Amino acid sequence: MSRLATARRPATRVDDASTPNPYPELVVFDLDACFWDEEMYTLSHTVDAARSQRGSLGEGIGEGVVAAASGSTMIRIHKGALLALQNFHLGRYPGMRIAAASSADTPLAVKIGKSALATLEIVPGVRARDVFASGWPDGFEGNMQIGRTPPLSANKAATHFPILRRETGVRYSSMLFFDDCNWGDHCGAVSRECVDDESGLGPVVVRTPKGLGVEEWMRGLELYAERVASRVDVA
Repeated sequence: MSRLATARRPATRVDDASTPNPYPELVVFDLDACFWDEEMYTLSHTVDAARSQRGSLGEGIGEGVVAAASGSTMIRIHKGALLALQNFHLGRYPGMRIAAASSADTPLAVKIGKSALATLEIVPGVRARDVFASGWPDGFEGNMQIGRTPPLSANKAATHFPILRRETGVRYSSMLFFDDCNWGDHCGAVSRECVDDESGLGPVVVRTPKGLGVEEWMRGLELYAERVASRVDVA
């Protein structure tokens, strides 16, 4: 049985029960240079939470940890990624859950990334790691595919996404994927190679070469909603 069967799904509420949900079931974020501004392979230290920086998390949100210290480098979440997780945490995307697909180069890079997720806050007192865990069973980590140590590899289409499909039970066509694609076209590979047998569709993909900004986040939601609408029209 898929682990999806035991997951705690966020409640889906639409005004008309016959209206398809316009939000993806699974949003997948690349981390380095997409979700946040740094590449973990360039860093040498796990995050020192005591040296983290606090600041505004946005108008009306409050103050929290906005920068995580890895040596002399401060890791910050891109504005679009922060908005995405804030709105998700506040229940504004019914039926959605989130995941990570990162091909962090080394085991140390993976540790640094995980320590950043455990330090950076989305809303006051709520860390990024906690938000990624929302909606999944306690202790579930199948939505967090980080690194390239086997069974993972540098090829997200060959490893990260098939594992996400198996672990979460979410069809490829119900996913939305963001990746900077500065070191290879992960978006193109995933859209071509990770497709559902019945529909022939893969994830909706959005490239974020300058990091996930608000415009890219909104564009991703629009593209996914357009897919849902087009499939309804065809039906």
